[in-house]
Amino acid sequence: MIELIYQRRGDLVELCCRFRVERLSVFGSAANGNFASGSSDLDFLVSFAERQPTREYADRYLDLAAALETVFHRPVDLVTEQAVRNPYFRREVEITRQVVYERTGQSSAV
Repeated sequence: MIELIYQRRGDLVELCCRFRVERLSVFGSAANGNFASGSSDLDFLVSFAERQPTREYADRYLDLAAALETVFHRPVDLVTEQAVRNPYFRREVEITRQVVYERTGQSSAV
């Protein structure tokens, strides 16, 4: 996992608590060592505590994506765990993903 993720772990915990995230993982180049600091985006996989598709759920998703881009000053691809249906993409995500936040009795991060 890239150093940038570790440097922003406090921000990640705050965002995950604010947007009621159950689990947030980084995957792709930021997780597998192929990250190019000048050109790579960040790929995150998110699972929210409440998963029913509502307007509030959509707002949380969009607001979290925007907040992550603000924190990291780069484009972010935010994918929900439920949206990963393609088996080849799912396999790639599972191979490279690294959990950066997981909600427990108390918040926890990298």
